[in-house]
Amino acid sequence: MVDREAFYRNVVYSLRNGVITLWRDGSIADVNDAAYRILGLDADPGHIGRSFHDVLGNDHDLVDVLALAFTDAALPNRAELRLRSSGKVIGFTLCRIVDRDGTMSGAALLFKDLTRVDQLEERERLRDRLAALGEMAAAIAHEVKNPLASIQIMAGLLKRQLPDSPDAHELLTDIIHEAKMANRIVVDVLDFVRPISLEVDPVSVRVVLDDAVAAARRHPKAGHTTIVTDCATDLPDLDADQLQLRQVFTNLLINAMEALVGGGHIWITASYATVDASPEPSEPPEYVGYVTIEVADDGPGVPVDVTDQLFSPFFTTKPSGSGLGLAIVRKIIDAHDGQIEVTPRAGGGATFRVRLPVSHHVEAVRVAGGDRAAGGNHV
Repeated sequence: MVDREAFYRNVVYSLRNGVITLWRDGSIADVNDAAYRILGLDADPGHIGRSFHDVLGNDHDLVDVLALAFTDAALPNRAELRLRSSGKVIGFTLCRIVDRDGTMSGAALLFKDLTRVDQLEERERLRDRLAALGEMAAAIAHEVKNPLASIQIMAGLLKRQLPDSPDAHELLTDIIHEAKMANRIVVDVLDFVRPISLEVDPVSVRVVLDDAVAAARRHPKAGHTTIVTDCATDLPDLDADQLQLRQVFTNLLINAMEALVGGGHIWITASYATVDASPEPSEPPEYVGYVTIEVADDGPGVPVDVTDQLFSPFFTTKPSGSGLGLAIVRKIIDAHDGQIEVTPRAGGGATFRVRLPVSHHVEAVRVAGGDRAAGGNHV
């Protein structure tokens, strides 16, 4: 005879979606492994029979959702919610469980992690906005660059024709300087809105960072900044565009140098971590791991109230900045399916953290060929 109860329990635990079921009194009847994984909770048999308020905590985003089941309100179907605790986006359906006579005996919440889908949709929306902005910027650049070049040329001619007028020379020098700055902003806008085309090859993280440090050292704002690098010994290569990644880390280093005003310390660390083994063999993770590169400094740091805007186009905290440097950095990292964030550094300063994915075949080559030796160095 088929054990129907065991069969239905196996169905719940085999689902790729998270499932939380409740009794009518609000106590937990069951939680499957997918639910624990999505919510970032440790599986605990002791949760069964306890109130969902106690298990999740009264301030958890899902508490209010689950509580709806015990009201007369219409229940959400195929709704979405961003979890404040983890930043994950879930799609969920809540339903009441009724007996054959129509009496409510409990409730069930079914949900799925839509974070990756949400990220892809946001990137697609950004690409659409950039495409429209690119068309407008190209037209504007064509109309603006020629007059700016003419202004610089005519101001230069006037300087040569007025050799004995220091006041005129000073004024014309200012005109040339401002015209050059305006031209640089036009060029930056074009760089930002231009679609990114990646030339992907296996790339050594250490080589990219060494090249970025060398390029940043040649910047006028480098001063006497001390740069310390520390790369883990197990770093795999990345499927990436080497030149564009070098631009990312060169920009981050120059950004840190400008914050340090020519003196201070910058620390670069690189590490590798694998993605946890998927409990769903039919859906292996898209990537096997991530390389995390941190660029930290002991400068004044980034005000907390502007961190969300820091990577937005045209936002800047610098008097003469275009507000496109970090926006371009984020655009390149997004094109590599990576992530970037900024956090305060313990002890003062800021830390920019970049996560870049490692594909399956690159990891296979790393394991077959052995780990590349690496260490730390001071520049």
